[in-house]
Amino acid sequence: MARRRVARRLTSLSVAYDVAAVRAQYPALADGRAWLDGAAGTQVPAAVIEAMSGVLAAGVGNQGGRFAASRRAGEIVAQARAAVADLVGVADPSGVVFGRSMTALTYRFAAGLSAGWRPGEEIVVTQLDHDANIRPWMQAAAAAGVRVRMAQLDPATGTLPADAVTGLITDATRLVAVTAASNLLGTIPDVPTIAAVARAAGALTYVDGVHHCPHARVDVTGLGADLYVTSAYKWAGPHLAAVIAPDPAVLAAIPAANLEPAPDTVPERFELGTNPFEALAGVTAAVDHLATLDGAATGDRRARLLRSRASAVGHEQRLCAVLVDGLRATPGVRLLGPGPQEARTPTVSFLVQGCAPVDVAVALDAAGVNAWHGHSYAWEATGALGIRDSGGALRLSINHYNDESDVERALAAVAALVRAKGREQLP
Repeated sequence: MARRRVARRLTSLSVAYDVAAVRAQYPALADGRAWLDGAAGTQVPAAVIEAMSGVLAAGVGNQGGRFAASRRAGEIVAQARAAVADLVGVADPSGVVFGRSMTALTYRFAAGLSAGWRPGEEIVVTQLDHDANIRPWMQAAAAAGVRVRMAQLDPATGTLPADAVTGLITDATRLVAVTAASNLLGTIPDVPTIAAVARAAGALTYVDGVHHCPHARVDVTGLGADLYVTSAYKWAGPHLAAVIAPDPAVLAAIPAANLEPAPDTVPERFELGTNPFEALAGVTAAVDHLATLDGAATGDRRARLLRSRASAVGHEQRLCAVLVDGLRATPGVRLLGPGPQEARTPTVSFLVQGCAPVDVAVALDAAGVNAWHGHSYAWEATGALGIRDSGGALRLSINHYNDESDVERALAAVAALVRAKGREQLP
């Protein structure tokens, strides 16, 4: 009966979003597997591959030269800044800083911001966050003699109430580091409320948007973030990250150690060494690709992104509802995270009674499903949920290129594992 309910939900999905046309653009999907591991990194479309290889084939020089290959490099960087600005909804591309990864960028900004912290001041972090938005700040605070206050998630619901964060903010608070969406549970906290309270107290808000950006129509200004970080490899791009300041003056006030001859301008002074030009071309191509996901989208790139992101998010949410309903209907499965009335990204973590998460991942792999298991670097969250020392959880994450067959295959594999486990337990 439960499987029939799932099948009915799948057949009722909207046909407005042409997922078959989207999937055809991703070479990796030709292997026939269900790629439900996107929260750890998405695959890339052919347009991104071609853009990156095209830079290397045409030749590119370092920036600052008086020849064509060098000028191409400068254009590539400028285009990538403009593309990311369009993706997240900021007006000024000079607020976009690129770096190797979110972790590397956060350590860089923690070093710069903590240079101005003094004993007696405080910062706020949360249990819900990926460790990359916790540990760099805690380590910087310890070096500066600054107190760390950690907001607690609600382990019963997997949510982070806004007052759990705002209740810790005082006039001594200098920074609030909070995620816009949990990479483990899919939880979406009330960032605008948190950011407003932080701003009123004179504190900066550093928002981890790595898991948020792939599953939202992002408006960084509306979120209230002073600094928002995203990773392109989570939204069909290469392995490159960006910190975005809606107001570049925020960047200008943050010190950044760099080489003596390096530019001291914003945003360049935060970027160490030579830019990865081929990866930056891939970033632009990825943003352009995301703007085409809805074939009816028109207007400038930002307008096309808004419509395409809305269509993609709707597609993901419909598939997520089917996945959640199917897992809830499967005996022995315990879902973690937000309930049906809570906002969430299409990322679902769960436990199977009597099975270690690694064993569930192995069973799914045998069924042709790519799935993650473990703590997913949500170190504090898995500790608060009491699952960190027992192997974490099994995580399935839906992205814009997933389809109904991916969900069906995953649900069938979990159900088969539960049945097999039940037979093992029979006397």
